[in-house]
Order: sequence, then structure tokens, then C-alpha cells
Amino acid sequence: MALARVGYLGPEGSFSHEAVVTIDNVDAVACDSLTDLLGAVADGTLDQGLVPLENAIEGTVSATIDGLVFDHDLVIEREIVIPIRLHLLARSGLTIGEVTTVRSYVHALAQCRSFLHRLGVTVEQTTSTSQAAREVAESSEPLAAVASALAGRLFGLVELAADIEDHPGNVTRFVLVGRDSVAAPTGHDRTTIVCFQDADRPGSLYAILGRFAARDINLTKLESRPTKLGLGDYCFVIEFEGHVADDVVADCLVDLQAHLTRVKFLGSYPVTGDEASDRREEVVEARRSAAEWIRGVRSRIRP
Repeated sequence: MALARVGYLGPEGSFSHEAVVTIDNVDAVACDSLTDLLGAVADGTLDQGLVPLENAIEGTVSATIDGLVFDHDLVIEREIVIPIRLHLLARSGLTIGEVTTVRSYVHALAQCRSFLHRLGVTVEQTTSTSQAAREVAESSEPLAAVASALAGRLFGLVELAADIEDHPGNVTRFVLVGRDSVAAPTGHDRTTIVCFQDADRPGSLYAILGRFAARDINLTKLESRPTKLGLGDYCFVIEFEGHVADDVVADCLVDLQAHLTRVKFLGSYPVTGDEASDRREEVVEARRSAAEWIRGVRSRIRP
């Protein structure tokens, strides 16, 4: 049986590479950019793609979310969360005081902003952290890269400074996207949708959120994104606990689509961590208790 071809943001040594190797039985394919990666999944060149969606420090990865919302009809099938440890890497023999320019991916540079400011160097963006490491290895200039330890080993670089990110506990959430299939429910799931408003009306967001609140569906993320149709025209990316196979979730989505907004479904998929299932069990128990209470009240109605 042929292995699934799964794209990731390359070259080898990127954090996307570290994430993709945690998936069993895949043929990992490096891509030059997130745009190329998502396009290759959409046109069938790749079976799936693993893309960074959110970082704990810098927030949403715009190229990923905009590609999913506006450019392609892809479905999130799984999420993978990995810790991000960033190091300053250079060729052997170069000291930290000799470094004049540091290269890396835009999000990695932002995650080390304070360190790089203290270092007093020029920063330059590359397409990925591992691309920066490759460029440093191939250059004779006094360059350094912000990248992973894996990238350093692959490209023969030495570590000038370790763990240079500005905040501890830095993690990135990656999502595995495909063309059609929705992951089976596990009872420990998250759903992501996009709500496009037909018109900008007072209380429209309140009305959308009210549909979730009325059903005890816990939102885990709410973000507005410009639709690129005009200034002030926004859609809403909403993540919440539960799976489209759950009756309460399906009912909510039908209500939204029928009465309030155009909904784009981005996927229901297993999540990392125990909070979602614990919260769902609490909601189920609360509803069961409430149902028993109302049955008791109604049993007292006179015939």
C-alpha cells in the first residue's frame, strides 16, 4: 500500500518537519512555501498537508488561515502541537559578537524580538527557519539563523545561544489538511468554521455567538479576518468544542446557515489535551440534570 504524500514547509530541519515526522506511515514532501503547499493539496499533487496554524506567542499564521478561508476548499483532519525551542545558529568559528545579520522565518524572528534587539543586529526574513539555516551554512558572510537544533545538526551549524525565544512555554499548533474526508468523532474533538455575514448589522456577531451559548457549546477561539472585499468587511473564524457528528453541533450549524450567516466548514478533528472532553462531560451531565428537573416540573401538570 502506497504511503500518503504529506507536504510540509521545508526544507528539512524546519519545525514543520519536526511535526510531520510524528505522523506514522507517510511520505513527507518538503514545499517551498505555504501557498505552494496548500495549492498542491488542493490540486491533488499531495494527499495531505501539515501547516502551522497558530503560535502561542505570535497568534494565528495568516498565510495558513487565509489560504483555508479564501483560497481553497480543504478540511482540517487533525492537529499536532509541538514545543518551539529557538536557537541562534552560525558556522563554526564565528562568534556571537561578529554576527551582523540574523535570518529566519517571520514568526520565529518575532518570537525572539527582545533577544535580537539586545543583540543589535539586522534581521532578514526567509521562507522558513530551516531555509535560514541552509542560507547561513552556504554563505561566507557573518550571518546567523534563528532555527531549531535539528536544523543546526542537518546543516552543520554551531549554537551561539540557546532558547532565545522571549517567552517560555512557546508552542505551535499544526493542522493536517486534506481535500474531502472529515475525521471520525472521538469524543475529544474541535470544530472550525467561518461565518460570512450578508450585511453588517448591529448585533450580528452577538446573534451568532448566542446560538452557541444557547446550546452550551464552548468556544475556544474567535477571530475576525478581513474578507479582502473592502475596508471594514470582515468574516469570523470560530473554533469550538465538539464534532459535526454531535447532534447539538449539527443543530447549531443548521441554525446559523439558515438564519444568520453563510458558513464555511473547515473541519471537525481530534484535539490535543483533556480540557475539551472534560468540558463536554460537564455539559452532558448538566443537561441530564436539567432534563430530570423539567420532567419533574411537568409531571405536576393537571390532566
